[in-house]
Amino acid sequence: MATITAADVNKLRKQTGIGMMDCKKALVEADGDFDKAIDILRKKGQKVAAKRADRESNEGRIVAMTNADRTAGAMLVVACETDFVGRGADFVNFVDTVVAKAMAAGIKNREDLLAMTIDGNTVADMMTELTGKTGEKIELPHYDYVEAPLVEAYNHMGNHKATLVCFNKGGEKAQEVAHNVALHITAMSPLALDENAIPQEDKDRELAVAVEKTRLELINKAVDAALNKAGINPTHVDSEDHINSNLAKGWITEEQANLARKIKEEEAANKAANLNEAQIQQIAQGRLVKFFKESTLMYQVLVMGGDGKQNVRDYIASVDKDLKCTGFIRRQVGA
Repeated sequence: MATITAADVNKLRKQTGIGMMDCKKALVEADGDFDKAIDILRKKGQKVAAKRADRESNEGRIVAMTNADRTAGAMLVVACETDFVGRGADFVNFVDTVVAKAMAAGIKNREDLLAMTIDGNTVADMMTELTGKTGEKIELPHYDYVEAPLVEAYNHMGNHKATLVCFNKGGEKAQEVAHNVALHITAMSPLALDENAIPQEDKDRELAVAVEKTRLELINKAVDAALNKAGINPTHVDSEDHINSNLAKGWITEEQANLARKIKEEEAANKAANLNEAQIQQIAQGRLVKFFKESTLMYQVLVMGGDGKQNVRDYIASVDKDLKCTGFIRRQVGA
């Protein structure tokens, strides 16, 4: 059996960043062979990863970047369990190195990224090593790659959220617009580029919610009017718990409580049977339009740049009528 010296253990510790005792055990098991010892430590990392498979990875780091001429962009999300590990030098260096190498190599998807080698090790193996080193579950939930005539990347302070945004043409003015739009996307988190980019099933679901919400509001409005007419404050009887609580406080009488229950039941049934369906659909459609304005990039009021009143679409057109935003990706740690 090979003699394992303190210098050997320290050398392996520096190579792997793993604790002295674990390094010594690995070297003993590998009979002094450093490559085998590293493999043993990787296996340990795999065991740690499996043991922590049920742990939440809600911390981490996101980095977005573009190539030199801003015609391609990459964004990498690596997740861990604690902010302490996410801010650690080893973790930060891993994320920054991987995304830079991937951008330089033009890696286009997560599978190829995990198979990419850096100094002879695949990214997947490097993650396993990092798991063993930190003792935390390390995941790579997202890797995005985009190409366009102009790509802008923005990393928010702390690298917990980032954005890639694409435009149909470049130039100095376009770059300024792209930067402002990237800031806006990161701050406001739009769901999609515009209403056309929202899947029809999502639109249908949103409309169904708006219809039901409108129905309930019209019914509740009629019930409240009937309660007020009877001299009962609607807020005192809006639930059975409130009715009982306000009875105990003496704010309503037993007679008022029973009358309120009767009015709520009868008026709600009467209104539900006589709702104006055309009115409901009209109100629901208005709510759907409001949803588009609040949730899609082109209709949101620009919060970074512009005059504070323009929506993003009008802001872009005011700078260059031919400039178009063609897409974006926004990600956030833990989301």
